[in-house]
Amino acid sequence: MKVNVEKLEKSMAKLTIEVPAEEFEKAIEETYKRERGRIQIPGFRKGKAPRKMIENMYGSGVFYEDAANSLINNNYPQALKECGEEVVSDPKIDVTQIEAGKDFIFTAEVALKPPVSLGKYKGISVSKQDTEVTDADVDAELETERNKNSRMVDITDRAVKKDDLVKLDFEGSVDGVAFDGGKGTDYPLTIGSGSFIPGFEDQLIGAEIDKETEVNVTFPEDYQEASLAGKAAVFKCTVKGIKEKQLPELNDEFASNVSEFETLDEFKEDLKKRIADRKTAQAKAAKEDECVKALIEDSEMELPEAMVKTQQKQIVNEFAQRMQYQGLTMEQYFQYTGTNAEKMMEQVKPQAEERIKSRLVLEAVVAAEGIEASEDDVNEQIKKMAEQYRMDEAKVRDLLGDDLDQLKKDIAVQKAADFIVENAKESKKAKKADKE
Repeated sequence: MKVNVEKLEKSMAKLTIEVPAEEFEKAIEETYKRERGRIQIPGFRKGKAPRKMIENMYGSGVFYEDAANSLINNNYPQALKECGEEVVSDPKIDVTQIEAGKDFIFTAEVALKPPVSLGKYKGISVSKQDTEVTDADVDAELETERNKNSRMVDITDRAVKKDDLVKLDFEGSVDGVAFDGGKGTDYPLTIGSGSFIPGFEDQLIGAEIDKETEVNVTFPEDYQEASLAGKAAVFKCTVKGIKEKQLPELNDEFASNVSEFETLDEFKEDLKKRIADRKTAQAKAAKEDECVKALIEDSEMELPEAMVKTQQKQIVNEFAQRMQYQGLTMEQYFQYTGTNAEKMMEQVKPQAEERIKSRLVLEAVVAAEGIEASEDDVNEQIKKMAEQYRMDEAKVRDLLGDDLDQLKKDIAVQKAADFIVENAKESKKAKKADKE
């Protein structure tokens, strides 16, 4: 395999990757062996037709696409290692030569890590953070614990109230005509959660069990289903069940049930310590965020669009995974919120740009200060990961494999963040770092 790098404008590059003809032929033969069982040729038992016979009947390039995909998947990662460039985007792949007996050639257009003109990173002014723990903080934490230990109780003697969990049948129509996705049976809905179209849940307050309630709403103008956008809709709703959250009484018994302590006073004292630790950590995170934002403002960089788009996709994928843990598909999420994949990609673009810029300026600080991840740093991080996933440290290290280098980079970046926080100046009101 040969790799040629052509630098383009705005931190873009084109990699031209040449795979020897014999490897292309091998990939075609492997594809033929894998696919022949699905091909029926008259006069041959299924899966027994010679390759030449299949190529004569379906064309000489019948196996090219799968063979090309295999070669690209196998050779592109190695090409990244050999090119010596720091690629920061998904590739745009084009096949430029695919012909029997000749080298297989494809190109990959990618974004490279852009240069950064680093601003002042020592002596950045940050806001003074309040870490005092008040009685109100402790009370709020106790209320959270009560909610965690609450139970849902069936209600039969009253109408729907805010915060109730209802079991709902509904069917929507526009101008008297039902529409796709507008019907639900035994749907669980928490009143006040904002899960449905604005105004829908509010109109269910006061509804009685097994009595039909009419809900009138208007779809948002930017609703993903164009045929419904801006339209007035009527939903025939029937509440089939009501559940109410009941909180435990706040006393010594509650404390002993939810903690290792026998009295409520002891439990409160422990909560106060935990809140203090959390506020300290939050204060550090707030300072870090303020420092990084000030540094970004004082630095100069131009982000390749391909780099931003790759980060946008990653953020959306992370969100999709969180939705999956909650039992929702992205299709369901889009339906409930009236958005779509394209709109979501655009919505997360500022977050993607901020995330990239933060990483770039911190990596620039790493380079400027010669910051490295020591072996002790790596061991400590692996120990934390082992505890988190309840695995042996050696197993974690083994699973990391080639990602160990990325772990070292991540540690160095965090040390750079700690460095600029430690060298920041605390003030009542944060100021942007002065130009040097």
